[in-house]
Amino acid sequence: MKLPLPYTPLLLAVLCFQSWADENQDEYEYIATPKANQVADLTDDDRDGVINARDLCPGTPLGSQLDNDGCGELVVNKEEGQLHILFENDSSQISSVFASQIESMAAFLNKYPAASIEIQGYASSVGSPEYNLALSKRRALAVEDKLLSYGINKNRVRIVGYGENRLEANGSDEISHALNRRVTATVVGLSKQVVEEWNIFSVIEK
Repeated sequence: MKLPLPYTPLLLAVLCFQSWADENQDEYEYIATPKANQVADLTDDDRDGVINARDLCPGTPLGSQLDNDGCGELVVNKEEGQLHILFENDSSQISSVFASQIESMAAFLNKYPAASIEIQGYASSVGSPEYNLALSKRRALAVEDKLLSYGINKNRVRIVGYGENRLEANGSDEISHALNRRVTATVVGLSKQVVEEWNIFSVIEK
C-alpha cells in the first residue's frame, strides 16, 4: 500500500519518536542539579594561582615563576660604586678633577635608596699624628658636604678619619705622600628581579 504524500520517511520518523517519548515520559523523575557545598576558602588575592590558605608569599608580582608555596624565584643583581679622591698637601679642598666622581656617587645612591655610604678620610705621615687625624676627618667632611648637596639624606652617610694609619704607600717620597692624601668609599647596591613565567593570568600581547 502506498502512503499518502504527506507521510514521507522523515515525517514517519518524527511520529515514531514522539510516540516513544509519550510512552516513556514518566519512566524517570527529573533530578535537579545539586548545589556544591564549598567549605574550603579558595580565594587567591594576588592571582598567582596559589590560594591564600597555602600562599606563604602573598603579594607575589603577577607572572612570577612560583614554587608550591606561592613564592617567586628572585635574581639578585649587585653593582658597586666607588670614590677615590686625592688632595693637595695639608688641604681638604676637593679638586674639580674629582667633582664628577662625587656626582656619580650621588646618582648611584639615588638608584639604590637602601644603600648607605661610609666616607673614609686619610692623611700622609707628614706632620703630627694628631694633626693628620683631624685633617683626614676634614677631608671626609668635605666630600660628605658635596654629596649632601645633591640631595642625599645625611642619615645615609657616615664619615670616619684614619689619619696617617692605613697608608696606601709606605714610601717617604712625594708620590707616596700624594697617594696617602685621599678619601675613599665603596658602596654596594643590590636589586632584586622576579623570574617570570606564563600562567593562567598571563596576557599575551598580539
